[in-house]
Amino acid sequence: MSVFAYDWGMSTLEYYLDEQLSRGRSYFSREEALKALGVTAGALTAAATRLNKKHRLVSPWRGFYLILRPEDRITGAPDPVRWIDPLMKYLKLDYRVSLLRAATFHGASHQAAMVFQLVVPKQLRGFDIGRQRIQFVYQTPVVFGQTNRPEWLQQLKSETGFAKLAGVELMLLDSARYFHKAGGINGLAQIVHDIGRNADPRKLAKAAALYENSAVRRLGYLFDHFGQESQSKALAPFASKAKSMKPLDPSVKPLIKGMADLAEKDNKWMLIINESVEIDL
Repeated sequence: MSVFAYDWGMSTLEYYLDEQLSRGRSYFSREEALKALGVTAGALTAAATRLNKKHRLVSPWRGFYLILRPEDRITGAPDPVRWIDPLMKYLKLDYRVSLLRAATFHGASHQAAMVFQLVVPKQLRGFDIGRQRIQFVYQTPVVFGQTNRPEWLQQLKSETGFAKLAGVELMLLDSARYFHKAGGINGLAQIVHDIGRNADPRKLAKAAALYENSAVRRLGYLFDHFGQESQSKALAPFASKAKSMKPLDPSVKPLIKGMADLAEKDNKWMLIINESVEIDL
């Protein structure tokens, strides 16, 4: 018989939380708690709701709970690196941390750390938890399966475990492909300026073959812009395959029809330079 079954209530769930923390776990699923406590789903939900109001628990996803330590209550939730891997396993979905949070980890100095972006092979709605925003960036399952290779990933470690992290090369390509989620062209440019030269040219070229040609050219142009010759040279062959000019920033539309024809053109990268690049130094 479970030691919890005879004295169910909020205090019993609190004991369960303390036990999890003593084992180094700051999360649990609804199914795990029901099995351990031997109670009804309704009783568990009621107790969890009360502990949520006491700032002991928070739920980023239905059926998945985070246990708040005293230091977590200031921000409203633990750092996602401590629980994103267990959550994605709970959802039975592969992923990689990329874009802004990955750029920060790799050494970009001007990126916002309060958005935690995951590339996933499924359309998911993001959410806010405490001061953090979790954002899911969709990549088609076929391409995701080809890019999410162990040799192109790293581990983002915390005191409670690790999360899958895009290596420098994948992070740069993700940021070029989904640049509108990485602070726009200038956000991408800042990332390239800060850490572009850390990318391995061979890995970069292999991974780039799996991305849209225009995104690869966008990245190559920025490598050139910041004098990162080895990385630029690795991507140059992709520009020779381009069939037409593409705007550097597709989201920018000319105010007057026909003005696009007057914009500077980069024949090497087959890009219309319709937006100036500005970064913080």
